[in-house]
Amino acid sequence: MTVFAYDEARGVLISTWDTGVGCVASTLADLPKSAERDAAIGLAFCLTGLSRQVWRTYTHPASAADSLEPNTEGWRRQGEREAFAEVVTSLRNPNLPHGDHIVQSYILVEEAAHRVGRALHVLADQALTDRVVAEVEDELAAVEQAERGDLTGRAKQAVLLTRADVSPVQVSAANDLLRQHPLGSTGLLQDVDPTAAAVAAAHWLQAAAEVASEAADCHPTQVVLEADNIEALAVETPTLVLERLDAGETPRGVVTDLIKTAMTAAEGRLADPDALVHQIEEAKQKAQRFGPGDEELLAGLMPRVTPLDPMRPAHDLLEDLLDGIRGSWLLYRECAEYDDDDLEDFTDDEPEDNDEDLDDHIDTAFFEAVRTEATEHQGQLL
Repeated sequence: MTVFAYDEARGVLISTWDTGVGCVASTLADLPKSAERDAAIGLAFCLTGLSRQVWRTYTHPASAADSLEPNTEGWRRQGEREAFAEVVTSLRNPNLPHGDHIVQSYILVEEAAHRVGRALHVLADQALTDRVVAEVEDELAAVEQAERGDLTGRAKQAVLLTRADVSPVQVSAANDLLRQHPLGSTGLLQDVDPTAAAVAAAHWLQAAAEVASEAADCHPTQVVLEADNIEALAVETPTLVLERLDAGETPRGVVTDLIKTAMTAAEGRLADPDALVHQIEEAKQKAQRFGPGDEELLAGLMPRVTPLDPMRPAHDLLEDLLDGIRGSWLLYRECAEYDDDDLEDFTDDEPEDNDEDLDDHIDTAFFEAVRTEATEHQGQLL
């Protein structure tokens, strides 16, 4: 989201947002010389609150809800998104106090816009109002642009957000980046919506695990666990994703479910209380079998509400999936076998060069096989 602030030294209002590789800032408007400090800070605070609410419609789209029936979560989200059409009107004609009363909207986007309008009313400067309206219109346009899958310009701040649904455009962009660099790249981490990138990464993890499992003679769901014996890796989440994919779920279904569960946990709620109760009971039974009365063992067996970091679930999931792809590569390197005819191509007078050439050959074989596997199952991506 965009953060607004009052620059006391210059008497101006500034806006700033993060691009994923650093923040950019611009001067929004000069404040009238008569503006009181608290009123200026109050305007910046209200603008930041409005930005938070409009970007929440991006991270929590109606499309990610279970229903759009009246009074459901999806219905409320749809109402928040539809309120974009009334934002400018609310800025210019806010609900103002009448005596001891004031009309407030239950729609958070609309009420946030009214609060900005009331802050502008206090400052009573038409030029400032016009400039703020233009700024807010730019912010709304950035959200709409991000919804379409275009994360350039001001919409690039979306790369820092976790979204409960994905844009096919962004999934395709992430898929192309992984085709170029199956182990991940800076572009995948900094230029693409992280939820969409995680969907593509889950697809490529499945392909990489299939290739590595053939070389290691193990089941694809065991690949990351085996690779953890070579190098310390994130095991739990990639393995969980592989198990669910192996059971027939789609990358999009697995990723969005994990992320929505984590986003629910971040709000202090449980996505599936019944399942958690069952897992806790299983943990207690295991502790009784293996270490009765051992509180430390019991605590270690207790399930997590979510395997992801609730504060950054999409980024956390993406990082773990890329770790899983790396694990597949490590296991393939460890287990790939070549006959004497293959090895003759890498024999010369310098043993060190031989090893390096063979490693390059193994890597090329792995990545080509993974690309082939991913392409063959391209239809399963979403």
